[in-house]
Amino acid sequence: MKGAGRFRHLSASWRLWAETFQALSRSPGAVIGGLLFVAIIAVSLGFPLLYPRDPLAQELLSRLIPPFWQEGGSLAYPLGTDNLGRDVLVRILYGSRVSLLVGFSAVLVASVAGIALGLISGYYGGRVDHFIMRLADVFMAYPFMLLTISVIAVLGNSIFNLILVLGLSDWVTYARTIRGSVLSIKKKEFVMAARSVGTPHRVILLRHVFPNVLSPILVLGTVRVANIIIWESGLSFLGMGVPPPMPTWGRMLAEGRVYIADAWWLVTLPGLAIMLTILSINLLGDGLRDALDPRLRNIPG
Repeated sequence: MKGAGRFRHLSASWRLWAETFQALSRSPGAVIGGLLFVAIIAVSLGFPLLYPRDPLAQELLSRLIPPFWQEGGSLAYPLGTDNLGRDVLVRILYGSRVSLLVGFSAVLVASVAGIALGLISGYYGGRVDHFIMRLADVFMAYPFMLLTISVIAVLGNSIFNLILVLGLSDWVTYARTIRGSVLSIKKKEFVMAARSVGTPHRVILLRHVFPNVLSPILVLGTVRVANIIIWESGLSFLGMGVPPPMPTWGRMLAEGRVYIADAWWLVTLPGLAIMLTILSINLLGDGLRDALDPRLRNIPG
């Protein structure tokens, strides 16, 4: 590849990441998605410094004020107010914190559990593999949303319980992906050579197998963050997500649907925030998939 020579002074692992970043930077969709996603994260973390308002503060005399560009709007409330006079902009920004926290945390829980079980299942095989895969089948057979709602109804709706349930409900995806990769990798010469010299299995798994299955996990994790955000919004819409009064995009949609005929911004703007976040993550995920697949980026072996 044309730019591969500039990375030859790096170690193999660093060279792979440098070449991956170079391939990622050549994808317009990935660049746009990555920049948009970074901007969303930066705004969600830094907005209190520039827009220090309380998302729970109610001003009933200022209820249902439209966005500033619409007749009757005010720059004091750039995106208008809701039925209780709460600032829509600050509630959307606080909602982004909740969605990103739940998304990343749930993916972390699911990936840790799924990677561990997938590595064990694919590497050892036999009864261990059979047990883990049958357990995965049980999880797959039970409707995800029904499982989540049932568990939250028992444990109670808190942000910790929501992250735990969403994470543990999604481990099957990672386990199956990892297992398939491990079944192929464990037959490679370098793994067989490590076995032949008596290398402990845990060392083989962590040093030789795991680094070679990291790429699909990064792509999968990126895509699953988007799915988790959608699920969290759906559960919050149903009243089973993050408990009030903490603002979330899903609850804003649920509260605003009653006023949609007279106050379109209560539903449209949170929905737009969800759409832009999911779009940025999906664009970045597609770019990562292309950059991490040697067949697509055409890196010579």
